[in-house]
Amino acid sequence: MIGTEVLVVGGGLAGSVAALSAARDGARVTLVSKSESTLRQASGLVDVLGRVDGDLVADPFAAIEDLPESHPYSVVGTEALREGLALFDDVTGDRYRGGDRNALVPTTQGTVKPTLRYPASVAPGIAGDGHETLLVGISTDPDFDAKRAADTLAGTVPGEVRGVTVRFPRLRDDAKRTRYAKLLTEDAEFRDALVEKIAPKVDGADRVGFPAVFGEDPAFVRAELEAGFDAAGEPVSVFEVPTGPPSIPGTRLRDLLRHELEAAGVELVTGVPVVDFEAESAGSGDEDGERVTSIVVDRNGARVPYAPEQVVLATGGLVGEGIDSERDRVYEPVFDLHVPHPEDRYDWSEEPAFGDHAFARFGVRIDDDARPLDADGAVAYENLRAAGAVVGGADTATGKAASGVSLATGSRAGTRAATAVTQS
Repeated sequence: MIGTEVLVVGGGLAGSVAALSAARDGARVTLVSKSESTLRQASGLVDVLGRVDGDLVADPFAAIEDLPESHPYSVVGTEALREGLALFDDVTGDRYRGGDRNALVPTTQGTVKPTLRYPASVAPGIAGDGHETLLVGISTDPDFDAKRAADTLAGTVPGEVRGVTVRFPRLRDDAKRTRYAKLLTEDAEFRDALVEKIAPKVDGADRVGFPAVFGEDPAFVRAELEAGFDAAGEPVSVFEVPTGPPSIPGTRLRDLLRHELEAAGVELVTGVPVVDFEAESAGSGDEDGERVTSIVVDRNGARVPYAPEQVVLATGGLVGEGIDSERDRVYEPVFDLHVPHPEDRYDWSEEPAFGDHAFARFGVRIDDDARPLDADGAVAYENLRAAGAVVGGADTATGKAASGVSLATGSRAGTRAATAVTQS
């Protein structure tokens, strides 16, 4: 039996924030995950609350006050969100920008995404300031049609937006984004050749946006490209447009969090799904409930038990397999936690593709201490907490709030778990 004070299950943003919060509060923390962090598939943006009832939100903290009681923000409060953001800001330092109001970040689809924190390499491209923009697509990357994106943006934000597609020099048609990133970071001749291709197309633009392929050190790449354009007589600001998976900004964020977790002494164990657990009564009476006493993971076919004092569940939602369903029920598969849902399966979704789908809100319900509740509203296990997409009560995809919920619930779960350890 492996002992640990706080065991975090899940290595995404919520799990990482929970583990780091607990470790910084003095707990001995182990983080176990079934697979590599999903952050590599994410944009690297931190959306806190971007839309309510379909309308753009400028001040997410003001909008939170009017959210339903079931929303995770309403449950844990804005203080938890601010604590999560403060931790995120400390981890990312000058690599990220943002304040208390949303910025509109252009996407590769030509839309704008309201987000509260965004990479510094994205900042010069924030939409809505009226600057003339040139978007540059890569001919071998079908995920970013620069001209189409520019045409869409031009119809929604002030300032002229144009798009061009170029063939990056010395690259095969099947080159991966990581290859672009490596050349942009390490090869001055490659950068010069790229600037030479694009400079004649700048034609008075104030800034030039590239798909997010600037590698591990985007500040260096941006500075080198800007110097190249300046030398070519076309002074511009250079910025990245966040892309879909595989996402280099998402990978950068994953690496930043991993570095901080290791620095905080968190033990990271990857590739070990949870396959079983044990619980016992938390006290002498029925009213005391239960507590988790052991969690078993599968390590290359061997059953390895952990004996944690506190547990944080951050395994994701329906997409991340942290929530599962059968024909007649929806449930959380590790602890079989209660997930509120309509009894009739046909009520789980609506006919319109972008309707008010019940499944989008599936997840466990928590109290303000981040502890999952059972069907009667009682705490399921007094030493178990939940964070991130496994927590239900809100359609975070439509509301552009997934990262913020991960920060708020992750911070709350981690700090309360550490506090419980010190008080035991």
